[in-house]
Formats: sequence, C-alpha cells, structure tokens
Amino acid sequence: MTWQLNLLLSRAPSVAKATARIEIVQIIFQELKMFNNQIFLLFSVFSMFFMWHIDAHIEVENKPVTEDCLECLCEAMSGCNATKICVNGACGIFRITWTFWQDGGSLLGPGEGDAFTNCVNDPHCAADTIQNYMYKNGEDCNGDGKVNCKDYGSIHKLGNLKCRDELPATFGTIFFKCLARKEREAAEAQKNNST
Repeated sequence: MTWQLNLLLSRAPSVAKATARIEIVQIIFQELKMFNNQIFLLFSVFSMFFMWHIDAHIEVENKPVTEDCLECLCEAMSGCNATKICVNGACGIFRITWTFWQDGGSLLGPGEGDAFTNCVNDPHCAADTIQNYMYKNGEDCNGDGKVNCKDYGSIHKLGNLKCRDELPATFGTIFFKCLARKEREAAEAQKNNST
C-alpha cells in the first residue's frame, strides 16, 4: 500500500489532487476491508485526517498570473464584490463558471458541500483555479508576441477559444484602467527604491 500511496502522491499536482485523493481513499478502504469494525473506524478517522492534511499543504506550482493581474481580473469581473456568490452560473469574485473550474483542475475549497461553489467562492482556491487554467490554456491572444495579463484577461472573459475577439466595453475599460494603475504604481515603487 505504501508504494501505491507514494506513486499517487508523486503524480498529484494540484490540477489532479482531487482524483489522487479519491484513489488514495479507495486504496486505504480496500486495505481496511480485512480488519474488523473497530480497526476500520480508527483507520477511517486517520484517512480523513490524512486527506485534510494533503489538501492543506498542496499548492499550485505553476503560477503564470501575477497578483496584480488577479486583482485586475477581480476588479473587472465583479468589483471584487464577495457578497454576490453566484450570478448567472458564474461565481465568486472572479465569476468563474463550472466549466472553467473543471478545466482549471476542479480544485477543492474549504468547507463542506458543493466542491465547485466552495472553491470559486474562496478567493485563494479561485485564484489557484485561474492559475491552473491559464497555465493550461494561456496563449498570445492580442498578437504582441508575449503571453501576459492582457492575454489572461481576454482568456478569462472570453474563453481560450475566443480570446482574440474584442472584449466587452465595460470589462475592457475597467480591466485596462486597473492594469495601467498597477503599472504606474510599480514604476513609482521602483523609482522610490532606486533613490
């Protein structure tokens, strides 16, 4: 059983952690079928603790989207309004859809209940979902030869297959004003640090 767990954990990047968790629990429960009910109960409690421990310490490894970019996505999508949980099937401060969440690795957020709404309504889990999605689907949407926040904004709002289309005016205005403000702030901070 140990080699099976090690193999699964080594194959368990954050994108596939939910699948790895299920496989690990299945292996544990298969091994425990031979024990009596008391031992089974003890190991059940242990396996639940083990699963919680894995979830608490797995981080998304590939993060192509900067914090500034995430803030601008949040601002343009919802005004970073965390009070409206779901609007027309898009949830959380980033207004993530179920399909986007699934393509971003179906990450598990805190709490019990529906995994999708728990994740996308948690800012950290939602941001990790965006990181996974952009790592998987990032591309140069505007043809400038770089994959950067402008491209991630188009991908997030329009989807990776339509990211070359024109952004909706309201989203585009808010998003690009935010990016310009972030660039000014970074330039000012750099200027202050060099003096």
